[in-house]
Amino acid sequence: MIPESFRVCYDKLWRLLSSRKMKKKDLQSKTKLSSAVIAKLGKGLPVHLNTLLKICSVLHCTLDDIVDVKATLPDHI
Repeated sequence: MIPESFRVCYDKLWRLLSSRKMKKKDLQSKTKLSSAVIAKLGKGLPVHLNTLLKICSVLHCTLDDIVDVKATLPDHI
């Protein structure tokens, strides 16, 4: 589980898919991931590293090409 002080962002993945004229369904089909995993990605929720590596393998890219992990600042600062 990712600590609350970090947020996972898959905007790079969606831009990469768009540039390749692919949809989430295409990604699901090529990676053979479940619709639940694709939904988690769509909601910006964390997924297993193996899932991200499978996506990278299919899209011939690196983790840095598809995901950002951003630190969030506490409200009390």
